[in-house]
Amino acid sequence: MADNGTFRRETRDWLEANCPESMRQPYNYEADACWGGRNCKFQSEDQKAWLQRMASRGWTVPTWPKEYGGGGLDLAQAKILKQELARINARPPLESFGISMLGPPLLKFGSEELKLQHLPPIARGEIRWAQGYSEPNAGSDLASLQMRADDMGDHFIVNGSKIWTSYGDKGDWMFCLVRTDFEAKKHAGITFVMFDMTTEGVSTRPIKLISGKSPFTETFLDNVRVEKNQVIGEINDGWTIAKYLLSHEREMIAGAGILASGSLPVSEVAARALGRQNGILSEPMLRADIARFEIDERCLALTIERARDEVKAGVSLGAVASMFKYYGTELNKRRYELLMSVSGQEALQWEGGEDGLGELPKKWLRTKGNSIEGGTSEIQLNIVAKRILGLPG
Repeated sequence: MADNGTFRRETRDWLEANCPESMRQPYNYEADACWGGRNCKFQSEDQKAWLQRMASRGWTVPTWPKEYGGGGLDLAQAKILKQELARINARPPLESFGISMLGPPLLKFGSEELKLQHLPPIARGEIRWAQGYSEPNAGSDLASLQMRADDMGDHFIVNGSKIWTSYGDKGDWMFCLVRTDFEAKKHAGITFVMFDMTTEGVSTRPIKLISGKSPFTETFLDNVRVEKNQVIGEINDGWTIAKYLLSHEREMIAGAGILASGSLPVSEVAARALGRQNGILSEPMLRADIARFEIDERCLALTIERARDEVKAGVSLGAVASMFKYYGTELNKRRYELLMSVSGQEALQWEGGEDGLGELPKKWLRTKGNSIEGGTSEIQLNIVAKRILGLPG
């Protein structure tokens, strides 16, 4: 195996040769992000080539084992790859709930058959996943879910509805929590299942948000057949899987507080909008607010990186994910408040404007949902108080 210095040089050379120039530019629109899936419509040949080239090396999931479509990199190599991608400001080749949410519990709890069936297509961006967790009467109190799965021998027949399904209308498969035992205590009797969303009886309906867009749907299951060989873990022990996945989901949501690859720092956006005098922004109050924000942003990024190292070393992320989720979502709100402040009249444009879509105010409004999804900020603070600080209930 190459030493880290050699690996860095080889990685840098490969990225220079294989990352298209257009994939080194900041995102302009939501569609600039590649989510893959059976019905994926690439925005350009460059976007398609970037995904295919990275997937061919397993670098969409660099630390996953090679037999499951990953790169098989160790922690040090994965960090080097991340640094080299950041150096050229490369866009992520693939955004995926399959990678950020389903992959970790599938790797930890899934059978070998399920891993081989689902992980390689996730790594290649061939299947787009949706999450079936929240229900109309089971949000923050998720364990109260009532979607019913009746045991039919080798399969379940599932009935009920889910709500706030992110991109449910675009998902190819769904990972879903269902109730398989109505006599057990609410945290028991839950099973973690997966199914193809083209299965007869599955339908979705968009939920229109204040931003005018609809990334969320209601999802309805009407006598849907779900095979038992698509269960992760044991039947009636789905809450174990659910909690493990939630810790990774909350870490993913916390990432909204960190500058994404392919995005401009707030300080650079401000400089382009307002200009500099003697190399700095002329408005001292705004300059101080941006400096505080970018320091906090960097601190969060470093703390999450340290926690990931600890997880790789066998330490459970646990309740720390709630701390990250709370802080990251609040930080993302601060980011968009600052972006609105520096953008002047453009920040008031709902349609038209320089970007043609009024993207900024819509994204600003969208950040308000960050502190609700994945468990509200109030719930996260309760978890931090109880499980990290050890405060009395």
